[in-house]
Parts: sequence; C-alpha cells; structure tokens
Amino acid sequence: MLAAMSAQARKTPVSLGTLRQKKRRGEAFAALTAYDALFAELISSSGVDVLLVGDSLGMVLQGHDSTLPVTVEDMVYHMTCVGRGNRGALIMADLPFMSYASESQSLETAAALMRAGAHVVKLEGGAWLAESTRSLTERGIPVCAHMGLTPQSINRIGGYRVQGRDPSQAQTMINEAVILEESGASIVLLECVPVELGKTIAERLEVPVIGIGAGPHTDGQIMVMHDMLGLTPSSIRVPKFVKNFLPESADGVPGAFRAYADAVREGRFPGLEHSFS
Repeated sequence: MLAAMSAQARKTPVSLGTLRQKKRRGEAFAALTAYDALFAELISSSGVDVLLVGDSLGMVLQGHDSTLPVTVEDMVYHMTCVGRGNRGALIMADLPFMSYASESQSLETAAALMRAGAHVVKLEGGAWLAESTRSLTERGIPVCAHMGLTPQSINRIGGYRVQGRDPSQAQTMINEAVILEESGASIVLLECVPVELGKTIAERLEVPVIGIGAGPHTDGQIMVMHDMLGLTPSSIRVPKFVKNFLPESADGVPGAFRAYADAVREGRFPGLEHSFS
C-alpha cells in the first residue's frame, strides 16, 4: 500500500510560494500534525499540503497534560522521522517551551530543527516575537507566528479558552499580527478565536493565515491528526473545533485523511458548529 501511496507523491513539492498562490486564488489548503514517518507518508500522499511536527506530541504521544515538558531533542527526533516519510508537503516544526526565550536561543533551536528537515519553524506569541522573527527571517529561516490560544502559555491564560472575544483584545491581536507580518513572518496561525476575528486577520494580512478553531474564513485549516481520527486522549476534552473524519472514510485511515483534505478545499469544513462566535 505504501508503495502505491508513494507513487502518488506530488510532482512539485509544496512551498511557501504555493501557499501564497493559493491565498491569492482563494483556494483553501489543509494541514495536519504528524509525528512519525508512516503517518507523514500517508498524510502527505492524501492531498494535505502542510505537515506540522507539533509539540502536541507531548499530549498525544507522551501522555503529558500539556505541551510544556517537550524538549528540543524530542522535536528534532520526531522532525527527522517525519522528514523521512514526507512526500512533498511543506513541513513546519514547533519550537518547544522556553527554547526561544532569547534571540540567540531562537536561532540555535530553529537551526537544529531546520537541519533535521523543517521548512518553517513555528513560535507562539504576539508582538514580543517581532525581533526574533526578524532575526530568523534575515538568516533564511521562515517563521510561522502562532497567535490566539497559545498552549505553551496555558498557565498564564488560565485554561484552554477562546481568545479575542473582548473588542480591545481583538484589536490588539490584529495589530500584533500586522507587526509580525512586517517583521517577516511567512505564515500566521490562529487558534481558538472568534469567526469574525479570524476573517478580519486573514483579509488584513498578505501572508497565508491558518486556523484551528478560527472559523471557515482563514486561508488554511489545521487539526491534530489524532483528533480528526477520533483518537483524542480520554484525559483531554474534545474541542468544539474537532471533527472525526474516520466515519466518512470507506478506506480506513488513508481515506479519512483524503476526506479531511477534500472537505477543507471544498469549504465544507469547518462549519459554524466548529467555530466560536
């Protein structure tokens, strides 16, 4: 089966330019997390454009109750595995908790993940990331800025809560997204924000905006692979923005990946029932 999947690999790998073109044409694109070679091959061969090697592995693979215990060494190991299985998707990798507290630390951590095969690194935060984003970009390392609900800040936020419902907080998020774009961010990822805020930021920015619980108007959508297969750990409450695509598949797990990618491209996912007002 994997040999057949490999034959379906893209003739032209997905790049940041590919995502920018999709945004300009109004074509939605799909992203999923991946943590090993097998699933990276299955997902990237199914029409999903972006693989995220996420620090969510701390919860879905390691059994932690947050992403905070994940180390740089963990991320490099899983990034290497995903790189071996990838068939033409763009690969993003998370910089784990406290691995980018300073500009020099950001450069060191990002370099390790890029050497392991990442095409883009993802950092969580707002305008305070501007200098690190600029520094990384100037040195040839593309950055995805993760805004809204940032799981590495869960203790400060006080739980997994929707961000940006207050008008002043929403305006601050818009302003900070613009600052990060001007600082060189190649992608912005919005997590758990109201539909209208997701729409506003996607329209305001020239770079692609990926949403998870950010409504149907962002340029791309992402989910944790385990969630969209109905495999959310029992210790975690299934988020509102999650949909299990496995029941829609006539071909098991590979079919579920294709169903997810098709639903995103065709604008059928996410619906308002997966979004926040």
